[in-house]
Amino acid sequence: MNEFSDLERLAMRRALLIAMGGLYSTGENPRVGACFIRDGVIFSEGFHRAPGQPHAEIEAIGATDTQRLKGSTCVVTLEPCSHHGKTGPCTDALIEVGVSRVVVAMVDPNPLVAGEGIRRLQEAGIDVVVGLYAREAERLNPGFVSRMTRSRPYIWVKSAASVDGKIAMADGESQWITGSDARNDVQHLRARCQAIVTGIDTVLMDNPRLTVRHQSAGIRLPEDIKVTQPLRVILDTHGRLPETGALFEADGPILWITGSHFDHPLLHSGRVEQWVAPLKNHRIDLQVVVSELADRRINEVLVEAGPRLVGQCITEELVDQGVLYLAPKLLGQAARSLYDIAPAQLADAPEIFIEEIREVGKDLRLDWTLRTRA
Repeated sequence: MNEFSDLERLAMRRALLIAMGGLYSTGENPRVGACFIRDGVIFSEGFHRAPGQPHAEIEAIGATDTQRLKGSTCVVTLEPCSHHGKTGPCTDALIEVGVSRVVVAMVDPNPLVAGEGIRRLQEAGIDVVVGLYAREAERLNPGFVSRMTRSRPYIWVKSAASVDGKIAMADGESQWITGSDARNDVQHLRARCQAIVTGIDTVLMDNPRLTVRHQSAGIRLPEDIKVTQPLRVILDTHGRLPETGALFEADGPILWITGSHFDHPLLHSGRVEQWVAPLKNHRIDLQVVVSELADRRINEVLVEAGPRLVGQCITEELVDQGVLYLAPKLLGQAARSLYDIAPAQLADAPEIFIEEIREVGKDLRLDWTLRTRA
């Protein structure tokens, strides 16, 4: 069992905290924080801000006098990289500045690293220990870990309903069931994801933008990092995508996934990209969709859709994390229900584990996972 000093524990907690500075901006890359310690203090720190930007260790090295780094300990939330990507290997930089010890929270699940960084540091005579706050480090990057180990993104499913489980009136009216605080909270969910998935029925009925409103939601990005919008993914088996609407008025890329080839005016302008997916039971195969999103280097996906698509995600056990906002309203039996699932008997009903319940303004937020994934 590895032994860690109190200062190393403090430094790792700090590294985990500052890594959250990249929560909304690291995109395809993991969120990573790093601290350097010696003589009883944390004297430098850094975090990864965005793709193409310095990694956490490099940023922390650049924030201090390199003479002070010689003989110090680097505390980092993810194994230092050992390969050339958009930036150089962090292992080489740590060896060059002369650190004597590296404390790592978790091994990098990326097959390009996966222990190679640790091995290179050890071969250079550096003491390396792994496992300090490993669980917390993994929770920092659920999407990156999922994409590297399961070849699929981490999938969030967001829903909003009245306390009697209704999402809209019988005529489809649904804006707004929840209050402004809950809708603001959803912006933070969108901002951490690189893709938002919905169905064509939601597009036709609600005319959504499906973008992140950073300024109004108080979402702060690291300094000098430009705002980018998530990929908006529209599942549309029969090619019913309209030619106008809020979806196209907002900035950001749009991926139109259909069951066969359809023409659309916005395809020729490049505003929309079409991708034809195979069908399963006359519907777009979601398993293939999530694989495609992983191939596009998307770590986290937010499904914001109607009861049919959300129900399909539940039935196919694709939900990694559910978020349900419950409004203090009663819409009655004629209103539209929350999830379109049809278990044959009670024993077949999907079970969930409620991880957290908290107030968001006048509404409640329930975070849940499927029992099969708890």
